[in-house]
Amino acid sequence: MKTRQLGTSGLAVSELGFGCMGLSHGYGPATNETDAIALIQKAFESGITFFDTAEVYGQGANEQLVGKALHDVRDKVIIATKFGFNNGRNTDGLNSRPERIRQVAENSLRYLQTDYIDLFYQHRVDPNVPIEDVAGTVNELIAEGKVKHFGMSEAGVQSIRRAHAVQPVAALQSEYSMFWREPEKEIIPLLEELGIGFVPFSPLGKGFLTGKMTAATEFDKTDWRNVMPRFSKENREANQIIVDLVVKIAGEHNATGMLRRETATTPAQIALAWLLAQKPWIVPIPGTTKMTRLAENIGGADITLSDDDLATINQALDNISLQGERYPAILADLQGR
Repeated sequence: MKTRQLGTSGLAVSELGFGCMGLSHGYGPATNETDAIALIQKAFESGITFFDTAEVYGQGANEQLVGKALHDVRDKVIIATKFGFNNGRNTDGLNSRPERIRQVAENSLRYLQTDYIDLFYQHRVDPNVPIEDVAGTVNELIAEGKVKHFGMSEAGVQSIRRAHAVQPVAALQSEYSMFWREPEKEIIPLLEELGIGFVPFSPLGKGFLTGKMTAATEFDKTDWRNVMPRFSKENREANQIIVDLVVKIAGEHNATGMLRRETATTPAQIALAWLLAQKPWIVPIPGTTKMTRLAENIGGADITLSDDDLATINQALDNISLQGERYPAILADLQGR
């Protein structure tokens, strides 16, 4: 797998990362530890060197998985984790006070079985703590050798600018995909201006762009898509138009390129290839709990979309109006400050 630079920070990572959240949190029951570790290790063996976790993904449980899986190859991988919530639970409110940041850093170092964190993100901007204090605390952790790079997640333009003036932001992690293009308006131009890398989470639209989800799909009772307006049965049915688009493009790609490829291109691979084509400093972090999906996602890095392909896709996307908010109202105020 090829390597990409996250902006001008000097942080080099594989062009696709691996989002580890779903192994412990968010999408139903946690994956068996043995299987989860095997999946993370398979990702590394397949060329992925960039792994994403967070304190809030199971109150350290996900970090512990990542630490166990990657302990023997620690010097060959980039591990990103996050701070920003009370008690390691996103239901307990935001907390980016300096003492809390330091506490999370120490916990993460222990859980990850490491003496440094490659990329330490603020998970969400805390309106009760000046962003300058947050960036300053991470600056101190960098000076102490406990953190290598500072990142932000779902932050707005002004927060990014203010933080970057205190401690350079290496990467922003926010949702971005064919299913959510809001960052194209203000965020991506800002990141390009400041030399900040972009790490899209949910690059497959939380599974919607795989083409395997329909209005009839039933989620596990613990799956948080149950409360996301965008994933109501009615909105999934209304938004099927974008799935039809990626399925159509994948079919056309197969019709013209199967003599050069051993396996058929899938909708998920088209969605990842589209993201990779947007900017050379964009590094998506698809996650999965299945070996087959891991291999499929990695295959997306091998798909090259032509300028004509991209123009056709973007024109079609511009004419699609997606239905449903990203988050329920109770969570919406945590996004994009």
